[in-house]
Order: sequence, then structure tokens, then C-alpha cells
Amino acid sequence: MVFQNSVASSQTLVRRVGVIGGGQLAWMMAEAAEKLGLELWVQTPSHTDPAVAIATQTILAPVDDAIATAQLAEQCDVITFENEFVDLPALTHLAQQGTCFRPSLDALRPLLDKYDQRTLMESLGLPTPSFTIQELLPYADSFPPSFPVVLKTRRHGYDGQGTFIVRTPAELNETLAQLASVPVLLEKFVPFERELAVMAARSLNGEIAIYPIVETQQENQVCRRVIAPAKINPEITTEIETIVRTLLTHLQVIGIFGIEFFLTKDGTVLINEIAPRTHNSGHYTLDACATSQFEQQLRAICGLPLGNAAMTTAGAVMVNLLGYEQSVSDYAAKRQALAAIPHAHVHWYGKMESRPGRKLGHVTVLLDEAATLQDQANDSVARSAIAHQIESIWYPY
Repeated sequence: MVFQNSVASSQTLVRRVGVIGGGQLAWMMAEAAEKLGLELWVQTPSHTDPAVAIATQTILAPVDDAIATAQLAEQCDVITFENEFVDLPALTHLAQQGTCFRPSLDALRPLLDKYDQRTLMESLGLPTPSFTIQELLPYADSFPPSFPVVLKTRRHGYDGQGTFIVRTPAELNETLAQLASVPVLLEKFVPFERELAVMAARSLNGEIAIYPIVETQQENQVCRRVIAPAKINPEITTEIETIVRTLLTHLQVIGIFGIEFFLTKDGTVLINEIAPRTHNSGHYTLDACATSQFEQQLRAICGLPLGNAAMTTAGAVMVNLLGYEQSVSDYAAKRQALAAIPHAHVHWYGKMESRPGRKLGHVTVLLDEAATLQDQANDSVARSAIAHQIESIWYPY
């Protein structure tokens, strides 16, 4: 849903965008940047990182290297983020000197630590699982002593890393001992029926665009599939969109966010996590929406009106291509077989080194383009069959 702002300028003074991070999220900005007439400059640690291949210029440095970010700032009109692995205090010094970060550091500050995220949601009256931190556990009357519980590292967790489902007190103590001095968050385990996600952007003028809500299917806390749109009732859609507007407006976001939710059997919606950037659950937008999440991110941070977030197909299935072995390969034969699936769009990130769980690419199938699925575009059986077809080609088991 897009709320157009009549005073939004159709032109922008931003011509050069700096991106902190050079993985596949930055790589997938390339087509949109070319369309909008923008240069992408990237700060990333390795010359083999995907975005190096498409960047106008690259500064080879860790993403939390503020000295390198200062060099990036000297060359760019605005700086945005591909990930949250940043040195916020050091960037704050740059912002005070005039570097333009979008989203702003003030918008990022309460989101980089999962405990701060939960505290913010609670202060806004937004629904989250019960939570506490290890230091407060003896005093947290609201935190249930029953198991299982979910233990998460408060910083730098992604793709299931740093997340543990703990089923006994002994297992909790063992996990805490393994993490040593790493700050952690403990949450009540939510017996959800489904996991949902939504991408949403807010512009410089306060315009908000919300993409269709999708269903995400995880295995070992890693997203394997995205089904767009999710089959949910209108009341849940309204509730989620209200949460999104409240969050983006409160933080005065400029850019795009990915927000993940739990949906329980009784229809309760709970916020799982917030990613202040483009997100895996929005990859389907490259092929299935009028404006991709990557173009939307660039539009927002460059002061352009937001694009149409509506889907251009009746539905889509996105499947991540995850590494399943230690190997150096481009998997050309498998990619060719995937591309032969009717109406499939294969996106390969150019990573030659595979390891278990590493995201190497993704495939999106547009449902209403497939003649055999014309009458089944919203049929979960048909969607599952597509996902199974992709995974049977990709995985050797």
C-alpha cells in the first residue's frame, strides 16, 4: 500500500550512494541503481564479496571500520546499510560531522541489540513474546519458568546463528556457559502456527509503502522458502500494517525495514525481529512486484517518491539456495536445471565457495504465469509442489 505525497520531488540531488556491506543484498541493488542513475560505492572486507562485481568503487575494509566509512562518506552523498554489524559510537562521530546516514543512527540505535528491540516494542505497546536478560532473570516475575525457552545473543545473530531453543534447565546452564560473557536475551517459546514477514519503507517526506505480507518457512532457524502473499484474514493484515506504521513513524525511518512475526493458532500476532534494511523475505519482490525492495530502498534514501509495492502476479514462491557441502563450484548444471522450470527466475550471487547453510542464490517462480497453475494460484498444495521441485534439483538428498 502506497500513500503518495504530492509535494515529493521527482528529482534528487543524490547521485552517489555508499553501502556499508558488500554481500548479496548490496549486489542486488545494482539493477535499481542503474535504473535510477545512481552510483554505488561499497565498503566490504573482501574482493570476492558479491557487490564488488557491481560497485562503481570499493573500499576494502571491515564493515565496522569507521575510518574506512569516513573515506566512503567523503565520496558519497548518502550512506546506507546492508547489515547491522556496525560500530555505532564511531559512526555517531561521523554523523555529528555531517555524514548523512539513512536510516539515521537514531533509528538504528534501539534495533541493533535484541533486548533494546524488545524494550522498544514494549514501550510502544506492540506485541512481543515475554522476555528478559540473564542479569534480570531472578527478578523477572513476568518471565515464565517453564521450558522450552529461546535464548538469543543480543548482537550479530543472523540466519539462525546465535539462536538456541533450550528445553531443560541443565541445557540452559550449559548453553550459557558455552556463550561465556556474550550478552544474551531469553524469550518465552512461542508455539506459533506460522511465521510471517513484511517489507515496508518510509520516505524522507513520511510516505509509507507496505508490501504484501508473506509466509516464511524456516528450517533450523534459517529461511528456506517464502510464499507470497500469505493466506491470512483481513483483520490480521490490518493489525500487522498498523504495527508497521507505528514503528516506522515512531523511529522516523528513512529506508526499508523487514519485520518478522509469529502467528499463533488463536490468531495472536507477535513481533519476532526487526531488520533495518533489505531482507531475505523480500527477495521475491525482484520478480513479483512493481518495485523491488532494492529500488524502494534507494528511492527512500535518495529523497524520491516511493514506488508501487503491489504484486504484479497472483502469487510467488521463493526458495533460498543454501550451501549443503564444503565445495568450490558454480553449480552451473543445477542452475541450468532450475532455470528450465517454467516461469522461474534464478538469482545467483556469484559466490564460488559453498559451505553448509551459506546463501548462494535464490529462485522465484511466478505462479500466475504458469498455465498449469492458473486455477491454483492460491493453492498451498501447488506452492509446496513448486518448492519441492526446486529443492529436489538443488539438494542431493
